[in-house]
Amino acid sequence: MAQIVGGGRPVNDAERRVIAHLRDNAPADWLLLHNIEVPRDDDVFEVDLIVLTGHALCVLDVKGTRGRIEVSGTRWFPARRSAFGSPVSKLRANGRALKGLLARERRELDRIYVDSVVVLTGNGARLVDPAGRDSRHVTDLAGLIGTLGDPSRVRRGYTTDTGPYRTAIIEALNGSVRRSTAPPRFGNWEVEEELGGDNRVTEYRAVNATVPDSETVLLRVYRADPLAEEKPRAAERRLITNAYQSLTRIPPHPCVVRSRDFFAVDDESRFVLVLDDVHGQALHLHLSPSGREALAPEARLDVVEDMLRGLAHVHANNVIHRALSPACVLVAEGAHAMLTGFDYAKPGPRQHTVASELPNVLDTHYVAPECQARPELMTAASDVYAAGVVAFQLLTGALPPASPDAGPASGAQGRGLPAGGVAAEVLDLLRRMRDHTPAKRPSAAEALDLLIRARQARQDAVRAPAGPAPGPASREPARPEPGRPGLLREAFRRISGKRA
Repeated sequence: MAQIVGGGRPVNDAERRVIAHLRDNAPADWLLLHNIEVPRDDDVFEVDLIVLTGHALCVLDVKGTRGRIEVSGTRWFPARRSAFGSPVSKLRANGRALKGLLARERRELDRIYVDSVVVLTGNGARLVDPAGRDSRHVTDLAGLIGTLGDPSRVRRGYTTDTGPYRTAIIEALNGSVRRSTAPPRFGNWEVEEELGGDNRVTEYRAVNATVPDSETVLLRVYRADPLAEEKPRAAERRLITNAYQSLTRIPPHPCVVRSRDFFAVDDESRFVLVLDDVHGQALHLHLSPSGREALAPEARLDVVEDMLRGLAHVHANNVIHRALSPACVLVAEGAHAMLTGFDYAKPGPRQHTVASELPNVLDTHYVAPECQARPELMTAASDVYAAGVVAFQLLTGALPPASPDAGPASGAQGRGLPAGGVAAEVLDLLRRMRDHTPAKRPSAAEALDLLIRARQARQDAVRAPAGPAPGPASREPARPEPGRPGLLREAFRRISGKRA
């Protein structure tokens, strides 16, 4: 087993595999230093691995690119991927810079040969180099130890025995290089904060590395197995890309979190979904007693209205959410709510499905009765059911009763009274949204319209001037305020987004 003498944090699984492979299989007298930064003039360059063997010091660059890669000039052309500049030429330049640095630290190290090797870890990776320009400096994981252990790679004029120089090499490296302290980077997005995740996906807050003072975005980084066989890998990719495919079907809307980009890292061990960074929190955090108190009653209705507005927009574009819950509603400043969590959505008719994954992620409290045992039956009506449960829970402080016709749970503001002070018209709407018969539920657009009307009617009742006390002289009711109906209609149009 080779000895790891230090290093920073590996950036991806390809690097981890190479480090583990060398640690477990290379000769015991080899030394490994990984994920470091080497200063060069006023800049630094990052090195994936440095390996000190018995005859040379080798700089490694790990690439997870898969399949056939053709070399033409200074560019590599992988199958079904965009071309990129040859990593060999850059790596050799970095090797020369490292050699100069070591020689400046200790003059005797001028005799040490610094080799450079690109390691291809991707499944089926094969370099096709007709001119032989790069192939000498490229190997795969299986051939890595053999390549590094080949003393014939040492050029004439350099020593083939590093033994007498080991201490000087280690001291020079310790005095010159440093562990990579740069945060993880995906594409042009530099991680600012790791937010959390699970064994499938990790979420980060990130900034554009070119314009670091710009707004932040949310990265959802999905793990994948690049070494899996074709069929399971294709199924895994369909699941991972589902959220992006769904979001691309939905035009931008203020109540739906917008996607910006989607891409894979080199070896396809990670897929990155870039989303708008909504500076808010999940509605789930507003369901506890203290969380509910942070939202005034009208603000809670604002959240419900935004949730329905977003859901109506999603359904209008033939997308079904299928996993709507308080965790999928983000509440930002001003009680503005946005839908997110489209990993398991259905973007219209298609040849494949990810419904088989739904039982692993669904919260049964928000699953419509007809879908409890068969999540593949989810429709827009089941989304409306989930929205009704979420709204009831937010407005009343409790999950709804099993039967939609049952009254509010005991303890909610007193027996026979509206739960939590919620208007009867609103509670009736939520009851209809939770009807056990899907056909009897209103659509999301209809529910939104009914909610707006109920809120407007309540506001009209509060604003309406009280009529004069009845007296013997006159019992004529007070006249409406001149011009007020027109103003209310205009306000309704602005709220609902309707036009005359």
